[in-house]
This record gives sequence, C-alpha cells and structure tokens, in this order.
Amino acid sequence: MVQNSEIVDERILSLLREGGSQADRGFRLLMESYQERLYWQVRRMVFDHEDANDVLQNCFVKIYRSHHTFEGKSKLFTWLYRIATNEAITFLNKKKQRMSTPLDAGESPMANSLRADEHFDGDAAQLKLLAAIETLPDKQRQVFNLRYFDEMSYAEMSELLGTSEGALKASFHHAAKKIEGYLVNCD
Repeated sequence: MVQNSEIVDERILSLLREGGSQADRGFRLLMESYQERLYWQVRRMVFDHEDANDVLQNCFVKIYRSHHTFEGKSKLFTWLYRIATNEAITFLNKKKQRMSTPLDAGESPMANSLRADEHFDGDAAQLKLLAAIETLPDKQRQVFNLRYFDEMSYAEMSELLGTSEGALKASFHHAAKKIEGYLVNCD
C-alpha cells in the first residue's frame, strides 16, 4: 500500500508539472507539507529562530526556481532535505567568515542564542544537550539530529545522505559518546 506522504508527494509533483496556477497550488501544498520539518532541520543546524527562517525562505526560493530539475530518483523529502541542508551549510560558512571571536572562547554561541531566543523555552538540561550537540563535527551532528530528534531509521538516513548504514551507525555511536562525555564533564 502506498503511504499517505507518497500520495501527497505525487499530487505536489503533478501540480508543479502542470505549470501556471496549478504549479502555484503545488508549491503551496509542498510548503504546507514540508515547511515545519525543514524548519526544524535548519533550526538544529543554525540554532537561531530568525536565522532558520531566513535560511528556510532561501530554501523555498531555490525549490520554487528549480522544482523542474527534480528527477524523481529519490523521495521528494530527500531532495528538499538536501537543499535545506546545503542552504544551512552555506549560511553557516558565511557566518563563520564574519565571526571575529573563536568558538572555543567562552560559552557556546548556540547556548547564548537559545537563552536569548523568545521562541525557545527549554530548560537547563535541554540547553546542555544542545550545547553538547554543537561541539560535534558537522556529519556527526547531522546524523545525531536525524536519529535522535527525527527518529529516522538508518536505512532512511542512508538514502537521504548517500552514506552506508554502517558508517551512519558509527557516526551516531561516536556522537552519542562525545555528547555523553560533554554532559558528564560540564557538571
């Protein structure tokens, strides 16, 4: 049986292919279906609500302009996720170039931004966890976020990231150990 998300994806793609006002309807359906998931993926990478919104807006502009290039070789979400991830990485690289203070100086920038963010109401444990996640290398952080927050299977991650399940399991294991070490040492 075809899953509901696959039916929605087929409808979105069908509308986008029709062009004109139907393409606009398809794009609105795409946004309704994926905006929240993509927002949280981007947010976990850039940490700040306003930055996440900016990156997400850039993602949707890019998706709108290039939806005709989607070949259907992967799931629609996989394609959208890659665009969102690449936009977030581009944003982070530009931000790193503008930063003048080293990341290891003082408290984590993410923890500071979360404390000041009115859209985040996490307690101290959540702040510690997020600060620990920020210390991970990009690939480990991405795998940890997908597994821990999105509860994605290794098979889904493998398709999404183009990496073997074994490598993903190893990345998650190393990430979990580093986070555990960070949390033990920060008390």
